[in-house]
Amino acid sequence: MGSDIEICRVGRKFPAAGGFFEALKDVNAVIPEGKFTILKGRSGSGKTTLLNIIGALDAPTSGSVLIGGQDLGALSERERDDLRRVQMGFVFQAVSLIPSLTAYQNVEFSLRLAGVRKGRKERVEECLSLVGLANRAKHMPAEMSGGEQQRVAIARAIAHRPRILLADEPTAELDSAMAAHITQLLQELTRKEGITILMTTHDTGLMDAGDMIIELENGRQVGVTMKGAAEEGGASHV
Repeated sequence: MGSDIEICRVGRKFPAAGGFFEALKDVNAVIPEGKFTILKGRSGSGKTTLLNIIGALDAPTSGSVLIGGQDLGALSERERDDLRRVQMGFVFQAVSLIPSLTAYQNVEFSLRLAGVRKGRKERVEECLSLVGLANRAKHMPAEMSGGEQQRVAIARAIAHRPRILLADEPTAELDSAMAAHITQLLQELTRKEGITILMTTHDTGLMDAGDMIIELENGRQVGVTMKGAAEEGGASHV
């Protein structure tokens, strides 16, 4: 099964004083397999809500999300758990590394959670090398910079070879140089690992990094641009 992500007329309402707050309103897009997609918009635009729905952490109030043709809404809670544990990787603004474990052990832990038994040592070493931290494997999170911790978090998220990596504002706590480095790393991982990566950001300096850019404003999708179309002087809107 492929990992194209189809977002079909997705809406999400949350209870609020006097009624409901519409966090998402009729969002439609197709995120292609094996591409690096940027989900951009200001704080409060609905980016994280949409990412949580794609990651089967939340469900839409209306509409549907399909991954490889499979409607997430048709899955049981156990099937959704299995999807997240095996087929997806997550990177958040707060890196949430286990402070009592080394970088190596943090990455290996994700393999244990995914039920991977064979080749763990080789895969952990490969992932730390991919993020440029092969020489920091024995270091504890407290001994690392914020950028290094985020790179360990990325290595942990890709260790079990997920089809999809969802990164929610992974550069928000980093300086501009390290934010650019992390974004470039995600671009490279898309090519090297063949992962479908979706990253949210409100950093205007990073928004052109994706193969595809989906822009949200006040919960509405206001544009979808493919890099090829943009480079030719136009935009492709879905």
